[in-house]
Amino acid sequence: MNAYEVTFLFPQNEESFKTGLQKVKDEFAKAGATVTKEDDLGIKNLAYLVKKQTKAHYYYFEIETAPNTILPMEKVFNISTDILKYLFVRKEE
Repeated sequence: MNAYEVTFLFPQNEESFKTGLQKVKDEFAKAGATVTKEDDLGIKNLAYLVKKQTKAHYYYFEIETAPNTILPMEKVFNISTDILKYLFVRKEE
């Protein structure tokens, strides 16, 4: 199991945020990932347009999961309209 930091950008409207967040948590559970920390960072201005949005709702996770589960999760996150962007970063031990 490796430790990862993951930051998600969701659309700023409440309904899309809740739908996207639930989709992320469902995928983590499906992949067997353990969430060790999560933090709602709120709505922030974007430096550039992302899917025609100027603001996004930021949400941060720290998870532990096997390396082979990242790619299948990314495939789901890429096609989701409720997730603007995301970034997985492996934490150093």
